[in-house]
Amino acid sequence: MEKSPIKSAIQQLSQLLNLRPESSGEDRQRSSTHNDEDSVTTNIAIPILPFISLCNSLIRLLDKIGPTMGVLRQEIHQNIQRFEMGEELRDLVEILKKEGSEGTARSGSSCSRAFLWLIRSLDFTAKLLEKMLEEPEMNMEQAVEESYNLTLKPWHGWISLAAYKIALKLVPDRATFINIIMENDDSYSTFLQDIHTLVPLLMAFLQQAHSILRLYNLDRIKSK
Repeated sequence: MEKSPIKSAIQQLSQLLNLRPESSGEDRQRSSTHNDEDSVTTNIAIPILPFISLCNSLIRLLDKIGPTMGVLRQEIHQNIQRFEMGEELRDLVEILKKEGSEGTARSGSSCSRAFLWLIRSLDFTAKLLEKMLEEPEMNMEQAVEESYNLTLKPWHGWISLAAYKIALKLVPDRATFINIIMENDDSYSTFLQDIHTLVPLLMAFLQQAHSILRLYNLDRIKSK
């Protein structure tokens, strides 16, 4: 039986967060002349396959919500495809280094931009799940709108903004949303426990990812 997207994401994040290598003596010496964020970031590896699996779990979650998230789903799918087109490097940080040295990181078809927008999509997901935990009385339309405003809206152009404004009108109510993404055999308390496990893992991974984006000067890019 296939795991739920929530349980799959927990497994993938646990794997990704355990992949940072131990610092060598040389690394520790470098850290004395660099700021803490840069020294930590240079020791992070993000293998492509578990990262793609994490993003595919997000797509499965969005599929369960329905057509209201179709715009975001399509963006995620297109960005995943960039990593599946034969890139010879298997680590995302190495790809960002390579594209940065070649001067192609900011091009529309780069893996660097794909990584940036996938991380922003995960930002939206993390914020939405966090609001579900912290504000149980908030309706789903408001939760989705506030999560979007805090994560994706500052970076979107007018075309994407218009598409999301229409999509908000199709958001399911909270009870329907929870019933859709819960596994058939799970209780509501189990579902909440899974979300409580997922959110801090996702936040920890995103903190690392944003450090990498800042290091390679990719964090301020906007869509047209």
